[in-house]
This record gives sequence, C-alpha cells and structure tokens, in this order.
Amino acid sequence: MTLRGRLTAAFLTVVLGPVLLGAFFVGSTLNSVDRGRATERLALAAAGVRTSVDALCQQLRAAADAVALAADPAARPRAADQVVGRGLAAAVQIVDTAGRTSYATIGGPAGPWQDCAADAATGPVRALAARVRLRDPAGADLGTVSAAQPVDPAFVARLAAVTGVEVTLLDDPGRITHTTEDREVRAAVLAAAREAVGDRVTDTADGRYVRRVGPSPGQPLPLVLSVPGERPPGLYAALVGAVVLAALLAVLAAWRLARVTTRPLVELAGAVDRVAHGDLTARVPVRSRDEIGRLAAAFNRMTRETGSYVAALTSSRDQLRGHLTVLGDTLASTHDLQRILRVILHSAIAATGARAGAVLLLDGDGVLVGQCVEGLDGRWPTGDPADPATLRVPVGAGVLGTVAATGEPLRGRWEPADPPTGEPSCETYVAVPFAAPRGAEPRGGPDRPGHPPADDDAADSALGVLALYDRPGADEFDDGDLVTLRTFAGHAAVAVENVRVHEEAQRLSLTDPLTGLWNYRYLRESIRREVERANRFGRMLSVLALDLDRFKDVNDTWGHAAGDAVLVEFARRVRGEIREVDLAFRQGGEEFVVLLPETDARGATIVAERLGSVVRDQPVRVEGHTGEPIAVPVTVSIGIAVYPDHAAGGQQVLDAADDALYAAKAAGRDGYRLARAPDPVPTQEIPVVAAAVSPPDGLPRAGAGDAAPVAQGGASSGPHPPRQSRGR
Repeated sequence: MTLRGRLTAAFLTVVLGPVLLGAFFVGSTLNSVDRGRATERLALAAAGVRTSVDALCQQLRAAADAVALAADPAARPRAADQVVGRGLAAAVQIVDTAGRTSYATIGGPAGPWQDCAADAATGPVRALAARVRLRDPAGADLGTVSAAQPVDPAFVARLAAVTGVEVTLLDDPGRITHTTEDREVRAAVLAAAREAVGDRVTDTADGRYVRRVGPSPGQPLPLVLSVPGERPPGLYAALVGAVVLAALLAVLAAWRLARVTTRPLVELAGAVDRVAHGDLTARVPVRSRDEIGRLAAAFNRMTRETGSYVAALTSSRDQLRGHLTVLGDTLASTHDLQRILRVILHSAIAATGARAGAVLLLDGDGVLVGQCVEGLDGRWPTGDPADPATLRVPVGAGVLGTVAATGEPLRGRWEPADPPTGEPSCETYVAVPFAAPRGAEPRGGPDRPGHPPADDDAADSALGVLALYDRPGADEFDDGDLVTLRTFAGHAAVAVENVRVHEEAQRLSLTDPLTGLWNYRYLRESIRREVERANRFGRMLSVLALDLDRFKDVNDTWGHAAGDAVLVEFARRVRGEIREVDLAFRQGGEEFVVLLPETDARGATIVAERLGSVVRDQPVRVEGHTGEPIAVPVTVSIGIAVYPDHAAGGQQVLDAADDALYAAKAAGRDGYRLARAPDPVPTQEIPVVAAAVSPPDGLPRAGAGDAAPVAQGGASSGPHPPRQSRGR
C-alpha cells in the first residue's frame, strides 16, 4: 500500500469514525426516546382499557342486581325491560336452575356472552355480560340473572376514543374480530401482537408500537393496542444520507491532503533518483515552510554542496595531472615566491604520493619558518593550524633543523624528540634542503649513529627545507622518492634565489633611494593601474601634486645635505598622513605625487589640508654650516585633480593636478587648489584596425580593449624621464 493510500485510509478512519458513531448515537437515542414515549402511552392506554371494561362490568352487574332484587317474580320482566330501556344493559336474560330461559329481553346480542368474571374468552366474543344469582326471600337458589352489552365495532371504537390509541379485538384463534386500525397496517400489527408476551411492547416495520391487553381476571377480552411512533419520517434515511455525504467529503479531503502531502515526497524521490544517476543539478521545489519544506531545502543544499565538492574533486584531479607540466613553466616564468613554493609542494606530493608536506625557509634569526603546508591538520604541536608560520624549527633541532644545518637529506621513521622541537607528528618522513644536490647517499633518521659534524658552508648555502610525511601503502619513503625530492629541491633553490634577486632589483628600480618613496617609473605604472580599476568599479581617483615652496633657497642657504634632510623628513610626514592603500611618489627634485584611490574631491581636500598643516606647523631641524641644529620652516603647495571629473586618462589627470599646483603657487603658495573641470570637447569616432598598437605613451585606456579607439591622454607603464623643476 502506498503512502498516499495509507494517509487516505488514516484520514478516513479519523474522520468517518466519529461521524458513524455520532449517527449511530443520534439514531439510537431518538429510537430510545420514541420507544419510551410509546411504551408510556400504551401503558396509560392499557390502564384505560382495564378501567373502561371494569366500569362496564360493574354497570352490568348493577343492572343484573336490580332485576334480581325484584321480590315478585312477575315484576322481574318489567325490571329487566326498564334496565334495558334506561340503557344500563343491551339485554337481560333470566335463567332458572334447570338452565331454561324464563325471560329474555327482545333484541339482545347473539351469544355466547363472555362473563366479566371469567379469566379468558373461550371463543369469539359477541357480548360482555355480568351474571348474579337469583334467590327467594328464604335464600333458595332460583337461577341467574345476566345483563349483557354487545362487543361490536362501536364498542371497540369507544375504547379507542377513551384511550387515544388504536384498539383491535381478537378471537380465540388470534384472528381480528373488530379493529380501528387502517387496513394497510392490520397485518403488521397482528404479526407484532403474536410476538408480544405479557406487557412487552413490540414494534412494526413501519414504526408502530404494539402491546397486548388481556385476557386477564376482570378483563377477559383479548385486545391489542397500537400507537404510531413519533420519529421523524425518513430519520434513518437522513442519517444514512448524512453519513454518505460526510464520507464523500472526507474522501475528497483525504485525497487532497494525501496528494499535497505526498507530492513533495514524490518530487524528492524523483530528484534522489536523478542524483543517483549522476545528475547533481536536480532540485526539489520548496512549496511550504513545514517539515517537508525544510527537507526539500536541505536536499537542495546538499546537492549544491555535493556538486561543488564533485567539481572541486574534478578540478583537483585535473590540476594534479597538470602539476608536472606546470612546474617547469612556473619556475621559469614567475617571480611569485608563494606560488613557486605551492607548486613545488603540490608537485612533490603528487609525484611521491605523500599525504602531507611542508616548505620551510630560513629567516634572519636562523629559524626555519613554514611558508606553505598541506595535509598537516591535526599534526601540529601548538598554535593555529591555519597559519603555516606556526611551524617554526630552530636550525640544528630535530629532523628539519638537522637537514638545514648539515645540508644533507634525511628519511626514516618518526620518533618524537624530547624536548619537542615544534615539528608536526607523523609516521614516516623525508626531508631535503633547498640546495643543489650534492650526490651524497641518503642516510637514516637523526637518531642513527655516525652523523658527521655540521658543515658550515652547507648550512650557509641552505635556503630552506622541503619535507614530506606519511606515504600511503609503504612503510618508508624509498631512494627513488628521495632522488625525486632532491631534484625538486635543487630547482626550487635556484628559483627562490632568483625570486629574491628579482624582488630586490625591482625594489631598487621602483623606489627613490633618498626618501624611500616610489619613483617616477612606478608612478606611471600605478596611475595606469588605478585608472583602470576606477573605470572597472565605477570609482573615483584623486591625484595630489605636491611641491615644496622655495626649496631652492634651502639648498642655497644651508647646503644640499640640509635639503636632502628636508626631503627625507617631508616624505616621512607624507607617509604618516595617508592610508595604507594610498601611494606616495617622488616625481623628481622637490616634486611629489600622492594617489588616493576611491576618493572624491572633498576627501582629497581634507588630505591636502592635513599635509599642509603637518608640514607648516613643525619646522624641519637640520644641521647648519657650524654643525648646530637649525629649524628650517617649510611649506608645501598642492594641486588636486580627480579622475574622471577633471580628466579622461592617467596622464591627463596628472597634468590637471600639475596645472592646479601652478595655480596654488600663483595664489601665494602654502595652500592647495582644485583643478577646474574641462570644457566639453566634441568627439569623433576614429576607426582603428584590430592590430592597432598602443598610443605613443604606451598606455592602454581604462575600459578599452586592444581594438577599441584610443582616447587622448593616459598613463604609461614604460620608462619616462622625470620632469624638471619649473623654478617653483
């Protein structure tokens, strides 16, 4: 049985059960009430019948006594006629002791007459009679006097009128003699009367209640009483109709509820089948916020995360396949140290099948510091496992420190040192120095005897250590793993040294040796990069052009050494007033430039005010010609331009800031001026072939591709000689 069928059955049971019980209760209650009322009416009617028959018998007995009390035998017929004439009896009969009728009134009912004192009728009842003994004054028996009243339909009708019920008179075999019942119900009443015993009330199929009265002492007539039930017509049909209607409504509601309940489950089951067949894009519509809705949302979240995980696994597999190919290209083409170390570590792990690894470099204090790690979760002795720098091993301590100190690779099984050296825990290891292979045979762990003393030259040449841990499926790393790892380490040492040399050369080529600020060459690269970023993200870029006022007087008065000291102090104060994301450059001589990314004109003026204040309020102390310190007052003029408000390219915004600087100089120095917005210039689209080269300044425009028209202005990434001072 399906879940929908079970839910439907459960709902019908819960709903129809009370409905059926209620219908049964209503029907049985109404039937009980109706039967009780009918029983009460029949009991009252039975009492009324007995009372009426008893009253009739007493009347007949009084009439017979009146005739019997006549003293003169000749007067008795007259008394009998008088009794009949007065209506006390329908007939009077005088019988002698021999049983002969001595006198009988005319028109009496046919016999036999049923004696009131009899227990039951012995045949068809034609009349009801009371009999008294006839005696002479001496008390001798002279016969009997009987007074009779006919039992006919009128008599039965009078009983029905007195009792308020229908009355039926039966003969001895149980046939109907007289009745007030309708012809349609007589058979049903007679059948119910045959089943009635004593005072028990029975009912007929059409809702009538029947009770028998007599024959009994004092009431010898076999009578049947019946009353119609008071139940509303069609009660049971109405109840059955209500139950059927409730059942139909319950079935519809159960079907709807089961469908609404099981539909999300069916959708969920279908989505699960699709996922089982590899379709991780399967989703289940969330139709509600109940438990099923939360289940659908959880399933959707699970499939999304599973899809992401599978995509990550697929990407990792593809990356693993390309590690060896990428390694050579990376070492030859990049100067990113972290990237080189990551590629080295990933390639080494992929090539040897190790579970974890780490790359450590020597710092200036003679400590091996972790640069990148992989697979070392749960193996760290202390610290934050998310930070590779947590791995710190002094040179000469533990396995890694010994490798760095001796310059010799080591492999073997791990045995914890006492005291701990800070190395990650493992089962097996292999570690090689970042140095060119020396061709030495591999040795065991640091616990083996016969280690030669540390070679100072080897320690000095070592740049770091490459270590791998726990090779699956093998007890220890073998000689082939060691040779492979030494090859990686040899190439890595050369690459790391090249990166360091390149970084130092790049730093020297892009910084000003006197002030430590970026130089003019890096200004051209930076202005191009910042303009492109501003175009891409829809932001502003503010440029400050700074020039020390009357700096030539400082050189002429106190010498060039004092001028250099002023420039160094000015550069220090500029660095202290700008953000980390801002860039400060020495353009040449006493000219400086500051780039403020994501800054509008208002923010730039605030920075300009701070720079002017910090330079103006604190004179620079320098050594005079006599060697004594002298306070040299210094002020600065500043020009401000904002991209793209004041210019459409890198070089243009520099020129706009320079023009604003001249305006500040002309206004009296020691202040700042904001560049004026350029007048709109008509533009004309100039077609450029797809292979067009960069404009003369060597800078592509922000937001333009290689084949887009080249706008006027911009910033160059190529070298450009510093502009000379204009005598400001």
